Amino acid sequence: MLSILFSSPIAFVVIFGGLLISITIHEFAHCWVTDKLGDPTPRAQGRLTLDPRAHLDPLGTIAILLTRFGWGKPAPFDPYNLKEPVRDAAIIAAAGPISNIILAVLLSLTIKLGFVPFLWLQVAVFQVMAINIMLAVFNLLPVYPLDGSKILMAVLPQSTAFEYESIMTRYGNIILLFLILPFGGVSPASQLLSPIINIFLGWLV
Repeated sequence: MLSILFSSPIAFVVIFGGLLISITIHEFAHCWVTDKLGDPTPRAQGRLTLDPRAHLDPLGTIAILLTRFGWGKPAPFDPYNLKEPVRDAAIIAAAGPISNIILAVLLSLTIKLGFVPFLWLQVAVFQVMAINIMLAVFNLLPVYPLDGSKILMAVLPQSTAFEYESIMTRYGNIILLFLILPFGGVSPASQLLSPIINIFLGWLV
């Protein structure tokens, strides 16, 4: 990311700004759906806003600058405020990746409909679009604390879900770290998800 800053400052602003907006929209979507499902926790914590300052994590933002990979503040919710805690938690979890897919589709349309006139700007917008697809697909991995783990919990039989939750609570962070650490220059997550991401990008482009 920093290399782009020195080679093309305007492209850096577009891509970095697009990344921050993408993470903001992802976390806002979680909070908005939580509020609609009857849990006032995000509203009480000032998270029902598109102001990036409410959703960005300082360390996660620095990580974006250094690696193009980062994170926002986890969206808060109280399962005791939800009518169907397991089902509603899955709906809340799905909202984040869905918001990134919608944003990627809208960005694709801006290019296809000719709203992005310059080639360098099209490349920058494409980068933001690709990042949104990556965010969506990565967050759907069924590994705690990613969104996919909550979605999987809702579809597993209850006894299996309890066992899965127990394993993920103890080992989820370790598994996630293994998935994102580069081995030989490429992370297991990248090897696993790149074909899926490329399929999505092929549809959009």
